[in-house]
Amino acid sequence: MGRVRKNGRSRGMRPVAAAALGVLALATLTAGCKVETTGTAGPGTGTGAATAKPVTRPADDAKAGGDGTGPTAAPSPAPSVRPDPEARTLMSPGDRGGQVRELQARLRQIGHFDRSPTGYYGTVTEASVRSFQGKRGLDRTGRTDAVTWDRLLAMTREPTAMELDPPTTLPVAKPDPRCLTGRVMCISKNSRTLSWMVDGRVLMSMDVRFGSQYTPTREGAFSVYWKSRHHVSTLYDSPMPYAMFFSGGQAVHYSSDFAARGYTGASHGCVNVRDEGKIASLYAQVREGDKVVVH
Repeated sequence: MGRVRKNGRSRGMRPVAAAALGVLALATLTAGCKVETTGTAGPGTGTGAATAKPVTRPADDAKAGGDGTGPTAAPSPAPSVRPDPEARTLMSPGDRGGQVRELQARLRQIGHFDRSPTGYYGTVTEASVRSFQGKRGLDRTGRTDAVTWDRLLAMTREPTAMELDPPTTLPVAKPDPRCLTGRVMCISKNSRTLSWMVDGRVLMSMDVRFGSQYTPTREGAFSVYWKSRHHVSTLYDSPMPYAMFFSGGQAVHYSSDFAARGYTGASHGCVNVRDEGKIASLYAQVREGDKVVVH
């Protein structure tokens, strides 16, 4: 019996054990069938279901943090770079206006601009600025930057109305000694100016133009011997309004050509005036017999 029971137990237990092992294997397989995904897991069901953690990925490198773990705020824009105020150009060739006129007047005060202010920043002004910069150890650019302008302001005074808008293009020359007494039209070929003087005092000045090298204006001391308001030249058939003759056919008179073309032309020996208002005023004051000094 015992043997039979033993054999019977042994035989009877094998199917049972086999069945138990099968159930255990099936349970193990079904417990691991829920696969974790990279996104948010769907709702799990049943005991033992695995739930995946949500994973957030940066949309691009600009939004990712330094360690790549998630989004961060967009970087702030770099601050704008302001130009160096010392390098800022205030005036340069081609500019026009009141500030250019002031620049020229101030440069003239200290000997760097040898003519009257025009308000135009041309080659003469550029050369004058370059000269000033070189004397002060600044970059010789010819442009007026903030440093150049500040240095000039410190060395000069506020220009007067006469300095800003003088009556002649070039500075009026020192009067010839013959001009210091009496009533004189004092005319300088060097400064190309005429000054109407009474007893050594200048009452008005104006730009003038002279004859060419082939028809030069005579130099010396003369006197006005004839005045002709609406004169027309008998040699050249050209108008000579406000003519004041002082030497043969040579006279001081208004010239529309001088007014239009400036110093690109020349007279036939006369002293041309281009400002009609000034020559009209001068004509009204000058008398026959008054002196004319051309030097």
